[in-house]
Amino acid sequence: MPKDNKDTIEYVSEEDEGGIDKKVKKTKSKLKQCQKEKEEYLAGWQRAKADLINSKKEAESRMADYYKFANQGLLLEVLTVLDSFELALKHEQSDGTLQLYNQLKNILKNNGLEEIKTIGEKFEPEFHESVGETKGGKSGLIAEEVQKGYTLNNKVIRASKVKINK
Repeated sequence: MPKDNKDTIEYVSEEDEGGIDKKVKKTKSKLKQCQKEKEEYLAGWQRAKADLINSKKEAESRMADYYKFANQGLLLEVLTVLDSFELALKHEQSDGTLQLYNQLKNILKNNGLEEIKTIGEKFEPEFHESVGETKGGKSGLIAEEVQKGYTLNNKVIRASKVKINK
């Protein structure tokens, strides 16, 4: 009698052999199905993760824009005070008034407010609003500024009211 199982030969009947083949095929089929499901679940998870990341980025971008333009309403109201300062400076040259005006302009500039350039510039409807025409000068260029326009963080919050050379 042999001591190891290496030397023994096991007999498998033909009936059992067909059953084993069926079991192997069935196991392979289940394995393929599991592999397919795994790939589908992985792809779905990856899409969901990408959607979540994109959603977070979009929310952060919206919040950044919100913070950038949160003061827009307040700044539009302050612009009327700035306009009044400019009118006052045209009629009187007081050092105190000029100093207050410059302080206010610096505060607004530090918060993202910029004046829109006008006189001598080409008329651009996204920055300028035409309120009239003047004769003389190069046609299409701005000849006179009636009211200053401003951008807040590169977004127009008040268009410049101008007169254009005809």
